[in-house]
Amino acid sequence: MPWNEETRMSLKKKFVSVALQKKIPFIRLCKDFKISPPCGRKWIKRYLEKGEEGLKEKSRRPHFSPYKTPEIIELQILEVRKRHPAWGARKIHAFLSQRGKVDLPDPSTITRILHRHGKILEEESQKRKAFIRFEHALPNELWQMDFKGHFSMTRGRCNPLTILDDCSRFSLALKACQNQQECTVRPVLIDVFREYGLPDRITADNGAPWGNSVSVQGYTNLEVWLIRLGIDISHSRPYHPQTQGKDERFHRSLKEELLKGREFSDLEEAQRNFDEWRKCYNEERPHEAIGMRPPTSKYVASLRRYPERLPEIEYEIGSIIRKIQNRGELHYEGHRYFISESMRGMCVKLVETERNGIMEVYLCQKKVKEIDLINKVSARRII
Repeated sequence: MPWNEETRMSLKKKFVSVALQKKIPFIRLCKDFKISPPCGRKWIKRYLEKGEEGLKEKSRRPHFSPYKTPEIIELQILEVRKRHPAWGARKIHAFLSQRGKVDLPDPSTITRILHRHGKILEEESQKRKAFIRFEHALPNELWQMDFKGHFSMTRGRCNPLTILDDCSRFSLALKACQNQQECTVRPVLIDVFREYGLPDRITADNGAPWGNSVSVQGYTNLEVWLIRLGIDISHSRPYHPQTQGKDERFHRSLKEELLKGREFSDLEEAQRNFDEWRKCYNEERPHEAIGMRPPTSKYVASLRRYPERLPEIEYEIGSIIRKIQNRGELHYEGHRYFISESMRGMCVKLVETERNGIMEVYLCQKKVKEIDLINKVSARRII
Protein backbone atom coordinates (compact mmCIF):
# COMPACT_ATOMS: atom_id res chain seq x y z
CA MET A 1 0.00 0.00 0.00
CA PRO A 2 1.21 3.55 -0.66
CA TRP A 3 0.51 4.95 2.86
CA ASN A 4 4.19 5.26 3.85
CA GLU A 5 4.79 7.79 1.10
CA GLU A 6 2.12 10.18 2.37
CA THR A 7 2.32 12.78 5.11
CA ARG A 8 1.02 11.88 8.55
CA MET A 9 -1.83 14.40 8.28
CA SER A 10 -3.05 13.07 4.95
CA LEU A 11 -2.82 9.53 6.33
CA LYS A 12 -5.02 10.51 9.27
CA LYS A 13 -7.64 12.10 7.03
CA LYS A 14 -7.68 9.12 4.68
CA PHE A 15 -8.01 6.69 7.61
CA VAL A 16 -10.92 8.63 9.15
CA SER A 17 -12.67 8.92 5.78
CA VAL A 18 -12.46 5.17 5.11
CA ALA A 19 -13.35 4.30 8.70
CA LEU A 20 -16.53 6.41 8.70
CA GLN A 21 -17.75 4.60 5.55
CA LYS A 22 -17.68 1.38 7.61
CA LYS A 23 -17.04 -0.77 4.52
CA ILE A 24 -13.86 -2.36 5.93
CA PRO A 25 -13.70 -4.06 9.34
CA PHE A 26 -12.12 -1.63 11.82
CA ILE A 27 -9.36 -3.99 13.05
CA ARG A 28 -8.34 -4.85 9.49
CA LEU A 29 -8.35 -1.16 8.54
CA CYS A 30 -6.03 -0.33 11.43
CA LYS A 31 -3.73 -3.13 10.37
CA ASP A 32 -3.67 -1.83 6.78
CA PHE A 33 -2.74 1.65 8.01
CA LYS A 34 -0.19 0.15 10.44
CA ILE A 35 -1.66 1.79 13.54
CA SER A 36 -3.11 0.36 16.74
CA PRO A 37 -6.92 0.23 17.27
CA PRO A 38 -6.74 2.68 20.25
CA CYS A 39 -4.87 5.13 18.02
CA GLY A 40 -7.52 4.73 15.28
CA ARG A 41 -10.36 5.34 17.77
CA LYS A 42 -8.58 8.44 19.07
CA TRP A 43 -8.30 9.89 15.54
CA ILE A 44 -11.97 9.26 14.83
CA LYS A 45 -13.03 10.79 18.17
CA ARG A 46 -10.97 13.94 17.62
CA TYR A 47 -12.24 14.32 14.05
CA LEU A 48 -15.88 14.05 15.15
CA GLU A 49 -15.29 16.65 17.88
CA LYS A 50 -13.16 19.23 16.02
CA GLY A 51 -12.98 18.21 12.37
CA GLU A 52 -9.59 18.34 10.64
CA GLU A 53 -8.30 20.66 13.39
CA GLY A 54 -8.59 17.75 15.80
CA LEU A 55 -6.20 15.66 13.70
CA LYS A 56 -3.31 18.09 14.07
CA GLU A 57 -0.40 16.99 16.26
CA LYS A 58 -0.55 18.33 19.82
CA SER A 59 2.49 19.50 21.76
CA ARG A 60 3.69 16.98 24.31
CA ARG A 61 5.17 19.73 26.41
CA PRO A 62 3.50 19.86 29.85
CA HIS A 63 1.49 22.96 30.75
CA PHE A 64 3.31 23.12 34.07
CA SER A 65 6.76 21.80 35.01
CA PRO A 66 7.31 21.67 38.77
CA TYR A 67 10.98 20.67 38.29
CA LYS A 68 11.88 23.48 35.89
CA THR A 69 15.11 25.23 36.87
CA PRO A 70 14.26 28.60 38.47
CA GLU A 71 15.14 31.56 36.29
CA ILE A 72 17.49 33.02 38.91
CA ILE A 73 19.54 29.79 38.89
CA GLU A 74 19.69 29.79 35.09
CA LEU A 75 20.95 33.37 35.18
CA GLN A 76 23.68 32.41 37.66
CA ILE A 77 24.71 29.48 35.45
CA LEU A 78 24.87 31.73 32.39
CA GLU A 79 26.81 34.38 34.32
CA VAL A 80 29.50 31.83 35.30
CA ARG A 81 29.63 30.63 31.69
CA LYS A 82 30.01 34.22 30.52
CA ARG A 83 32.96 34.78 32.88
CA HIS A 84 34.52 31.42 31.98
CA PRO A 85 33.41 30.53 28.42
CA ALA A 86 35.51 27.35 28.33
CA TRP A 87 33.98 25.83 31.49
CA GLY A 88 31.56 22.93 31.04
CA ALA A 89 28.56 21.89 33.10
CA ARG A 90 30.49 19.91 35.74
CA LYS A 91 32.85 22.80 36.46
CA ILE A 92 29.97 25.29 36.66
CA HIS A 93 28.03 22.96 39.00
CA ALA A 94 31.05 22.47 41.28
CA PHE A 95 31.91 26.19 41.26
CA LEU A 96 28.39 27.24 42.32
CA SER A 97 28.09 24.40 44.86
CA GLN A 98 31.33 25.43 46.55
CA ARG A 99 29.87 28.92 46.96
CA GLY A 100 26.82 27.70 48.81
CA LYS A 101 24.31 27.78 45.98
CA VAL A 102 21.44 25.40 46.71
CA ASP A 103 18.79 23.73 44.56
CA LEU A 104 21.22 23.48 41.67
CA PRO A 105 20.23 21.23 38.77
CA ASP A 106 22.54 18.32 38.00
CA PRO A 107 25.30 18.79 35.38
CA SER A 108 23.25 17.15 32.63
CA THR A 109 20.51 19.75 33.12
CA ILE A 110 23.11 22.53 33.12
CA THR A 111 24.37 21.15 29.81
CA ARG A 112 20.84 21.37 28.38
CA ILE A 113 20.53 24.95 29.66
CA LEU A 114 23.80 25.86 27.93
CA HIS A 115 22.65 24.15 24.73
CA ARG A 116 19.30 25.96 24.86
CA HIS A 117 21.04 29.31 25.11
CA GLY A 118 23.49 28.50 22.31
CA LYS A 119 26.55 28.34 24.60
CA ILE A 120 27.85 24.92 23.46
CA LEU A 121 29.13 23.96 20.04
CA GLU A 122 29.21 20.28 19.11
CA GLU A 123 32.83 20.39 17.94
CA GLU A 124 33.87 21.83 21.30
CA SER A 125 32.02 19.05 23.11
CA GLN A 126 33.97 16.40 21.20
CA LYS A 127 37.28 17.88 22.37
CA ARG A 128 36.39 17.28 26.00
CA LYS A 129 35.93 13.52 25.96
CA ALA A 130 37.82 12.26 28.98
CA PHE A 131 40.57 9.66 29.05
CA ILE A 132 42.49 8.08 31.91
CA ARG A 133 45.80 9.61 32.96
CA PHE A 134 48.35 8.17 35.35
CA GLU A 135 49.18 10.49 38.24
CA HIS A 136 51.64 10.46 41.12
CA ALA A 137 50.28 9.90 44.61
CA LEU A 138 51.72 12.93 46.39
CA PRO A 139 52.45 16.55 45.51
CA ASN A 140 56.04 17.34 44.47
CA GLU A 141 56.86 13.76 43.47
CA LEU A 142 56.88 15.03 39.88
CA TRP A 143 56.64 18.44 38.25
CA GLN A 144 56.02 18.82 34.52
CA MET A 145 57.76 21.74 32.83
CA ASP A 146 57.56 23.06 29.28
CA PHE A 147 57.16 26.08 27.06
CA LYS A 148 53.82 26.56 25.38
CA GLY A 149 54.19 27.57 21.76
CA HIS A 150 55.01 31.26 21.42
CA PHE A 151 52.50 33.83 20.25
CA SER A 152 52.91 37.33 18.80
CA MET A 153 52.24 40.53 20.71
CA THR A 154 52.12 44.13 19.54
CA ARG A 155 55.75 44.35 20.58
CA GLY A 156 57.68 41.11 20.24
CA ARG A 157 56.79 37.50 21.06
CA CYS A 158 55.76 35.77 24.26
CA ASN A 159 56.98 32.30 25.24
CA PRO A 160 54.81 31.06 28.14
CA LEU A 161 56.83 28.90 30.55
CA THR A 162 54.62 26.54 32.55
CA ILE A 163 55.40 24.33 35.55
CA LEU A 164 52.67 22.00 36.85
CA ASP A 165 52.52 19.62 39.80
CA ASP A 166 51.58 16.17 38.50
CA CYS A 167 49.49 15.08 41.50
CA SER A 168 47.43 18.18 42.27
CA ARG A 169 47.54 19.95 38.87
CA PHE A 170 48.64 23.04 40.79
CA SER A 171 50.24 25.65 38.54
CA LEU A 172 53.60 26.44 40.11
CA ALA A 173 54.58 28.94 37.45
CA LEU A 174 53.12 30.65 34.40
CA LYS A 175 55.75 33.07 33.17
CA ALA A 176 55.69 35.31 30.10
CA CYS A 177 59.22 34.91 28.73
CA GLN A 178 61.07 36.70 25.98
CA ASN A 179 62.91 33.56 24.86
CA GLN A 180 63.36 29.87 25.66
CA GLN A 181 66.96 29.97 26.87
CA GLU A 182 68.52 28.62 30.04
CA CYS A 183 69.36 32.14 31.26
CA THR A 184 65.60 32.81 31.27
CA VAL A 185 64.45 29.48 32.72
CA ARG A 186 66.85 29.23 35.67
CA PRO A 187 65.73 32.47 37.46
CA VAL A 188 62.10 31.37 37.13
CA LEU A 189 62.94 27.99 38.66
CA ILE A 190 64.82 29.66 41.51
CA ASP A 191 61.77 31.79 42.35
CA VAL A 192 59.56 28.70 42.26
CA PHE A 193 61.97 26.68 44.42
CA ARG A 194 62.12 29.49 46.98
CA GLU A 195 58.34 29.62 47.22
CA TYR A 196 57.37 25.94 46.93
CA GLY A 197 60.54 23.98 47.77
CA LEU A 198 62.24 21.28 45.68
CA PRO A 199 60.44 18.42 43.89
CA ASP A 200 61.71 14.85 43.70
CA ARG A 201 61.73 14.89 39.90
CA ILE A 202 61.08 17.21 36.97
CA THR A 203 60.13 15.98 33.53
CA ALA A 204 60.55 18.18 30.46
CA ASP A 205 60.35 18.01 26.70
CA ASN A 206 63.30 17.14 24.47
CA GLY A 207 65.42 19.98 23.15
CA ALA A 208 66.93 23.24 24.42
CA PRO A 209 67.20 24.27 27.13
CA TRP A 210 66.03 21.07 28.79
CA GLY A 211 68.27 18.46 27.21
CA ASN A 212 67.55 15.32 25.24
CA SER A 213 66.84 11.78 26.37
CA VAL A 214 68.82 10.30 23.46
CA SER A 215 71.65 12.85 23.33
CA VAL A 216 75.22 11.66 22.81
CA GLN A 217 76.49 15.09 23.94
CA GLY A 218 75.75 14.51 27.58
CA TYR A 219 73.78 16.80 29.84
CA THR A 220 72.90 20.49 29.61
CA ASN A 221 73.98 23.08 32.18
CA LEU A 222 70.37 23.27 33.41
CA GLU A 223 70.20 19.51 33.98
CA VAL A 224 73.51 19.42 35.83
CA TRP A 225 72.33 22.25 38.10
CA LEU A 226 69.12 20.33 38.89
CA ILE A 227 71.06 17.13 39.60
CA ARG A 228 73.29 19.00 42.04
CA LEU A 229 70.15 20.24 43.79
CA GLY A 230 69.10 16.62 44.29
CA ILE A 231 66.34 16.75 41.67
CA ASP A 232 66.03 13.88 39.22
CA ILE A 233 65.46 14.99 35.63
CA SER A 234 63.71 13.04 32.89
CA HIS A 235 62.38 13.72 29.43
CA SER A 236 59.31 12.79 27.46
CA ARG A 237 59.77 10.14 24.78
CA PRO A 238 60.63 11.73 21.42
CA TYR A 239 57.47 12.32 19.35
CA HIS A 240 55.27 11.35 22.34
CA PRO A 241 53.95 14.64 23.82
CA GLN A 242 51.39 12.65 25.86
CA THR A 243 54.23 11.94 28.31
CA GLN A 244 53.75 15.58 29.27
CA GLY A 245 49.98 15.11 29.06
CA LYS A 246 48.93 17.13 32.09
CA ASP A 247 51.05 20.12 31.11
CA GLU A 248 49.79 19.83 27.53
CA ARG A 249 46.22 19.85 28.88
CA PHE A 250 47.10 22.91 30.96
CA HIS A 251 48.32 24.61 27.77
CA ARG A 252 45.00 23.86 26.09
CA SER A 253 43.07 25.38 29.00
CA LEU A 254 45.33 28.43 28.92
CA LYS A 255 44.68 28.87 25.22
CA GLU A 256 40.91 28.39 25.42
CA GLU A 257 40.28 30.37 28.59
CA LEU A 258 42.74 33.25 28.18
CA LEU A 259 44.69 33.48 24.93
CA LYS A 260 42.00 32.75 22.36
CA GLY A 261 40.94 35.95 20.62
CA ARG A 262 43.22 38.10 22.83
CA GLU A 263 46.17 40.27 21.91
CA PHE A 264 48.68 41.69 24.37
CA SER A 265 50.87 44.70 23.81
CA ASP A 266 53.98 43.43 25.62
CA LEU A 267 55.32 40.94 28.16
CA GLU A 268 54.21 43.06 31.12
CA GLU A 269 50.58 43.06 30.01
CA ALA A 270 50.75 39.34 29.22
CA GLN A 271 52.17 38.62 32.70
CA ARG A 272 49.42 40.60 34.43
CA ASN A 273 46.81 38.53 32.63
CA PHE A 274 48.77 35.31 33.30
CA ASP A 275 48.84 36.08 37.03
CA GLU A 276 45.11 36.75 37.18
CA TRP A 277 44.21 33.60 35.23
CA ARG A 278 46.65 31.42 37.21
CA LYS A 279 45.10 32.60 40.49
CA CYS A 280 41.64 31.62 39.22
CA TYR A 281 42.98 28.30 37.88
CA ASN A 282 44.60 27.37 41.20
CA GLU A 283 42.05 28.73 43.66
CA GLU A 284 38.62 28.76 41.98
CA ARG A 285 38.44 26.64 38.85
CA PRO A 286 37.08 23.14 39.64
CA HIS A 287 39.31 20.41 38.17
CA GLU A 288 37.62 17.19 37.05
CA ALA A 289 40.74 15.03 37.62
CA ILE A 290 40.79 15.85 41.35
CA GLY A 291 37.09 15.50 42.16
CA MET A 292 35.96 18.93 40.94
CA ARG A 293 38.10 20.70 43.53
CA PRO A 294 40.52 23.53 42.72
CA PRO A 295 44.21 22.49 42.66
CA THR A 296 45.08 24.55 45.75
CA SER A 297 42.89 22.21 47.84
CA LYS A 298 45.26 19.32 47.11
CA TYR A 299 48.67 20.95 46.82
CA VAL A 300 51.13 21.40 49.70
CA ALA A 301 54.60 22.86 49.38
CA SER A 302 57.65 20.61 49.53
CA LEU A 303 59.56 20.22 52.80
CA ARG A 304 62.83 20.20 50.83
CA ARG A 305 63.93 23.82 50.92
CA TYR A 306 66.00 25.49 48.24
CA PRO A 307 69.67 25.96 49.23
CA GLU A 308 70.92 29.42 48.28
CA ARG A 309 74.35 27.87 47.73
CA LEU A 310 74.85 24.65 45.78
CA PRO A 311 75.81 21.74 48.06
CA GLU A 312 79.35 20.42 47.74
CA ILE A 313 79.71 17.21 45.72
CA GLU A 314 80.56 14.45 48.17
CA TYR A 315 80.94 10.68 47.83
CA GLU A 316 81.52 7.79 50.23
CA ILE A 317 85.04 7.18 51.45
CA GLY A 318 86.74 4.61 49.24
CA SER A 319 84.79 5.51 46.08
CA ILE A 320 86.54 5.68 42.71
CA ILE A 321 86.53 9.41 41.95
CA ARG A 322 87.48 11.14 38.71
CA LYS A 323 87.39 14.79 37.72
CA ILE A 324 85.74 15.77 34.42
CA GLN A 325 88.26 17.59 32.20
CA ASN A 326 87.65 20.69 30.04
CA ARG A 327 86.44 18.67 27.08
CA GLY A 328 83.92 16.79 29.18
CA GLU A 329 86.08 13.66 29.50
CA LEU A 330 87.29 11.58 32.41
CA HIS A 331 90.53 9.59 32.43
CA TYR A 332 90.56 6.02 33.68
CA GLU A 333 93.25 3.35 33.29
CA GLY A 334 94.98 5.33 30.55
CA HIS A 335 91.88 5.96 28.42
CA ARG A 336 89.52 8.89 27.96
CA TYR A 337 85.73 8.59 28.16
CA PHE A 338 83.41 11.43 27.20
CA ILE A 339 80.76 12.26 29.84
CA SER A 340 79.52 15.85 29.41
CA GLU A 341 81.08 19.27 28.91
CA SER A 342 78.51 20.69 31.34
CA MET A 343 80.21 18.70 34.13
CA ARG A 344 83.75 19.95 33.48
CA GLY A 345 85.61 20.63 36.71
CA MET A 346 83.23 18.42 38.71
CA CYS A 347 84.03 15.09 40.32
CA VAL A 348 82.08 11.96 39.43
CA LYS A 349 82.00 8.52 41.02
CA LEU A 350 82.68 5.27 39.13
CA VAL A 351 80.95 2.10 40.29
CA GLU A 352 81.78 -1.40 39.08
CA THR A 353 78.90 -3.57 37.88
CA GLU A 354 78.34 -7.31 37.49
CA ARG A 355 78.50 -6.89 33.73
CA ASN A 356 81.95 -7.62 32.35
CA GLY A 357 83.91 -4.41 31.79
CA ILE A 358 80.98 -2.03 32.41
CA MET A 359 81.25 0.75 34.99
CA GLU A 360 78.53 3.21 35.99
CA VAL A 361 79.25 6.93 36.29
CA TYR A 362 77.42 8.98 38.96
CA LEU A 363 77.16 12.72 39.47
CA CYS A 364 75.94 13.13 43.06
CA GLN A 365 73.04 10.67 43.38
CA LYS A 366 72.32 10.48 39.63
CA LYS A 367 73.67 7.75 37.37
CA VAL A 368 74.57 9.70 34.26
CA LYS A 369 76.46 7.28 32.00
CA GLU A 370 78.14 3.92 31.60
CA ILE A 371 81.64 3.30 30.29
CA ASP A 372 82.82 0.17 28.54
CA LEU A 373 86.35 -0.65 29.64
CA ILE A 374 86.72 -3.45 27.07
CA ASN A 375 85.69 -1.46 23.99
CA LYS A 376 87.04 1.81 25.47
CA VAL A 377 83.84 3.80 24.83
CA SER A 378 81.18 5.60 26.85
CA ALA A 379 77.52 4.84 26.29
CA ARG A 380 74.81 7.38 25.71
CA ARG A 381 73.45 9.24 28.72
CA ILE A 382 71.32 7.31 31.18
CA ILE A 383 67.66 8.30 30.89
